[in-house]
Amino acid sequence: MTIRKQSISIAGHRTSFSLEEPFLQALKLLAERRGMTLAALVRSVDTTRPQTTNLSSALRLVVLADLQQRCGERLGAPTESDIQPSGTRSGTSSSS
Repeated sequence: MTIRKQSISIAGHRTSFSLEEPFLQALKLLAERRGMTLAALVRSVDTTRPQTTNLSSALRLVVLADLQQRCGERLGAPTESDIQPSGTRSGTSSSS
């Protein structure tokens, strides 16, 4: 499976994430359904994810949470709210 590296600017700093093509496509569809750009969705996840979770993993978990919600299932995997606590985190983003 092909992994694609994407780069975006967050708070004036370039950051990158790597996702398998199906996750990247699902993330793009999620952004579209939310009426936002892919970059805006990634920025939102980046600013709210726990510091211990790398950006690529956080994005995969957001895709999984969206899929579970749309399927009406809770399989015990983290939901989007589990990886996005209230408030924003400080510091710079890390890349994977």
